[in-house]
This record gives sequence, C-alpha cells and structure tokens, in this order.
Amino acid sequence: MFRGFYTAGSGMIAQQRRTELLSNNMANANTPGFKTDQSSIRSFPEMYLSNLETTKVPVQNSFQMKGMNPIGTLSTGTYLQEAMPLFTQGQLRQTELTTDIALVDGTLPVNPETGQPGAVFYTLEGSDGERAYTKSGNFALNPEGYLTTSAGNYVLDQDGQRIQLPNDDFQVTEDGIIKYGETLAATLGISYAANPETLVKRDNGLFYAQQDLPDANGAQGVSYSFKQGFIEQSNVDTSRTMTDMMTAYRAFEANQKVLQAYDRSMEKAVSEIGRVNG
Repeated sequence: MFRGFYTAGSGMIAQQRRTELLSNNMANANTPGFKTDQSSIRSFPEMYLSNLETTKVPVQNSFQMKGMNPIGTLSTGTYLQEAMPLFTQGQLRQTELTTDIALVDGTLPVNPETGQPGAVFYTLEGSDGERAYTKSGNFALNPEGYLTTSAGNYVLDQDGQRIQLPNDDFQVTEDGIIKYGETLAATLGISYAANPETLVKRDNGLFYAQQDLPDANGAQGVSYSFKQGFIEQSNVDTSRTMTDMMTAYRAFEANQKVLQAYDRSMEKAVSEIGRVNG
C-alpha cells in the first residue's frame, strides 16, 4: 500500500517537471536561435517480490524446509532523466538589419556513436571570460563598437579576438567575412561540436563545453554559410508542444487520482478497521 504512494508520487513529480520544460519551450517560441528541449522519462529499477513459505518434509523425523515462492515484479516509479536540446535548424526570418546574421547549416557529419549530426555555433566570450557558443545571430554594436549578442556577450573572430567595427554599414559574405566595400574587417569565428548533446545549456541561448570546441573551418566534411539581414528563429513546434503539455497534464491528473484513491483506502483502514479491533 505505502509503495503505491511513492509510485504515484514519483509519476506526478516527473510530469510536473516535464510540464515546466514544455512551458519554457513555449515561452521561447519567438526567441531567435532557441533550441527546444526534449525530455525522456525513465522507470526506476523494478523490485522483485517473493514470499517465504515453509514446507514439511514427510520423513520419519519430520522437519520443515523454508523456500521462496516468486510473486513477480513491482514498478518503483518513474523520473525525468534528462533534458536534451534539439539542434535542428530553425526557419529564417528576414529583418533587413545588417547586424542580424543567420548561421545556416550545410553538411554536418553524423556522429557514429549517437547517430546524430554535429552542430556549428558562433563563438562568444562569456560573461566570466570563458568560451560560450550560440546559434542566435541577432547581434548589435555596443557603444565601443564591438559586435555583441543581445545579452552583451562579445562575438569572436576566427582568431578568438573581439570584433570591433567603426559602424553598422558593413557587408557579410556567405563565407562569414565582414567587409567595408573592398576592405576586410574580420572573419566570424565558428566552432563545431561533433557531439552537441554534451554541451551544457544556460540562459540567453548560450551553450558551454567542458573543453573549447574546435574551429569549424578545420573540421572535415563540415560546411555552412551566412545570410545577412536574416535571423534563425526558434525550432519550437508550438502545436506539438501544446499537445505534449496536455498529455503531461492528463498523466499528472491520473497519478493524482491514484494517490487520492490510496489516501481514501488508508483513511478507511484507520477509521473502520481500527474501530472494529477496538
């Protein structure tokens, strides 16, 4: 009986966390470069049940022998194991702003271990000075003329240096070269993650790696391009997310009703069975 409380309770917690994850996806449906999070719900190891029984052996000096009678297995609940971003390309939206630069995926090799393609990212300088990565290309020039993200992170060039520009009247080629007329100002730095699932996702659409990602220009079989005046939109599927939220809510509600049924059973056992014994 008490095991049922834990099983239903764990199901409610898992569905509550899934609902929070889906709500965050919906809240960022219009955030440029946002990558939707996917959840996976796992089951705790099952518990093997058996009862202990005593059997009399028919011999002259009769004695008893204990044995185990298998009953079956019992689920011990579920949990939300992990949340993994989906790195598929979002749709491009034209803004006609020179500081909006969409990073368009080209050929990305498939990782043989995970079966998933790699991913390319803009290379940034994080607030704490370490490398950060993003797919969002809605940049701006700060008062000092440095190219930054909407959160103020510095965009780095292919040499890992901050990009400082005199004004926003520049052109970006498909190869990521920033030009003023025929004058080359900088080349956007792009990093490649062969296994993007190992990246840690934080606020403002930033990703971090345990070790600095390699330059995408030196990665074999990797291709990409740039489109100035465009931004990559979120890859959140709003209709599917709403459906998943309703499913999670119904699952939470079902576990809640099971928990209430257990509670009524325990109340009845205490009030009625206890009164009879008294």
